[in-house]
Amino acid sequence: MTVFKNKSAWFFVLLLAGLSFYYFGKSAWRPVWLKLTGAKSVEQAVTEIRFDRPFAFDSGKWSELVLLGLKEERMLEVWGRLKSGELELIKRYPFTGFSGGPGPKLREGDGQIPEGIYAIEYLNPNSQFHLSMKLNYPNAFDKAKGKADGCDRLGFDIFIHGGSATIGCIPIGDAGIEEVFLMVSEVGIDNVTAIVSPYDMQTKTKRIEIPGIIWEQELYNIIGAEFVRQFGAKNE
Repeated sequence: MTVFKNKSAWFFVLLLAGLSFYYFGKSAWRPVWLKLTGAKSVEQAVTEIRFDRPFAFDSGKWSELVLLGLKEERMLEVWGRLKSGELELIKRYPFTGFSGGPGPKLREGDGQIPEGIYAIEYLNPNSQFHLSMKLNYPNAFDKAKGKADGCDRLGFDIFIHGGSATIGCIPIGDAGIEEVFLMVSEVGIDNVTAIVSPYDMQTKTKRIEIPGIIWEQELYNIIGAEFVRQFGAKNE
């Protein structure tokens, strides 16, 4: 009986470890899996995009990209940093779908689009939504606030992707994601910052209160400071 219990315990531990690696270690195992299965690579996807649709993008012109997701405006703006250090608006992409409302994502299944400062973990050329790029949600801030609020199921797999279906992601249509996918791949994911904001803090000032949390102003101060760092102080 003791041996059976020990085997059951080890099986449970291994199962839990496997599930954790599947969900939270995709950035490590997914590229290897795609290579082994012969799925399309990022390079192949970029080649197809360039062949199928002419899109003038000179990666040598911009050293960095800022992806600005504006929830109220339902718009994704792509900005490129010129050699002078200034940001130049490259293009705007309307959201083709939307879920949730103002406020950050607080837990798995709430349908909210996250709010905060994010990196791109990886590009997915084999997405069920045509193409996609994964945000590193939950980031350190999200995890800290979730822990403080007693919530350890914050959700995962938040993407900018094609199509129009969404439950917490940012869809911009197939044509839109092809262009953004191309730009991000050319500049490199390490040179991309994604800001997801409840509204455009370059042009508006609001006070948003979110029921159930007490730290929303701390979050919006962080997002506002990133706006200033990237775009400079706005003219009042």
